[in-house]
Amino acid sequence: MSETPRLLELQQELAASREYLQSIIQDLEATNEELQSANEEILSANEELQSTNEELDTAKEELQSTNEEINTVNEELQSRNEELSRANSDLINLLAGVQIAIVFVTNDLRIRRFTPMAEKALNLISSDVGRPIGNIRPNIEVPDLEALIQEAIDNVSVKEREVQDRDGNWTLLRIRPYKSIDNRIDGAVLVLLDIDALRKHELRSQQAEELMSAVIDGFASALVVVDGEMRVLAANRLFSQKLGMPVAEVQGRVLSDVGRGLWDTDALRARLTDVAQASGPTHPVEIAVNSPGAGHHRLRFTIRKVGGVRRAPLILLTIDEASGGQSHGD
Repeated sequence: MSETPRLLELQQELAASREYLQSIIQDLEATNEELQSANEEILSANEELQSTNEELDTAKEELQSTNEEINTVNEELQSRNEELSRANSDLINLLAGVQIAIVFVTNDLRIRRFTPMAEKALNLISSDVGRPIGNIRPNIEVPDLEALIQEAIDNVSVKEREVQDRDGNWTLLRIRPYKSIDNRIDGAVLVLLDIDALRKHELRSQQAEELMSAVIDGFASALVVVDGEMRVLAANRLFSQKLGMPVAEVQGRVLSDVGRGLWDTDALRARLTDVAQASGPTHPVEIAVNSPGAGHHRLRFTIRKVGGVRRAPLILLTIDEASGGQSHGD
């Protein structure tokens, strides 16, 4: 009977152990299920990682390809930058070497660039780049310079004007629109050409012509100047009076046609040909003519050649009334 409590105690302990063991088994099964679920998640994550790795490999290849393209573009850009740098250097050297005053302005009439020759003509310095050209006080007299530039830009036309500097020297100012490579109007180009020598030469030529005209008109005889083709270059008033024609109508015409062929004679043609070919003076020739209003009379032609060594010869004819003597033909 004494063993009965002990047996009950052992049975209770055994039952408790079984319950504990059952609990452990249940916990183990739950843990196994969690581990299996975690393993499945790990496998899924591994697959995702593998897919991500493949995507990264693809992205790496694309990135490598993009880098190669960028390197190619960079090489092309570097090459073009070198070409642009050379072109800019060429332009700078060209503008520095050209002996012409040139100024580039923008659409808003600000100075973009200019040649060294323009520094004196327009009173410019290097810090004037970017300044409005209207703020510059040029050495040439152009009070409406801005208006001329704006008109050239707006009308896409070339403007020219002869101007003088403060020393009285003449300059040709030419303004034309600045066209970009895509044919857009992007400002204007001002070019100043030194025409002082040309203007002074024109003035001297004009003075020489006026002097020659005064000398010819002051001559006591009728005088006419012809070229190698016998075309009238100049004549005085006495010659015009003999013909009854204004000098302006005589100039440029062949001498034999002047005065309705009045002097179209074999003798005069032969003597003119002799003079054109000879190098020394010639004897006068007298020709009988029948002039309207003067009747039958004789004229004395004195002929002399001028020049002919390095330039075309000129022939001077003086015509007087003959006082007598032997005729050389009709």
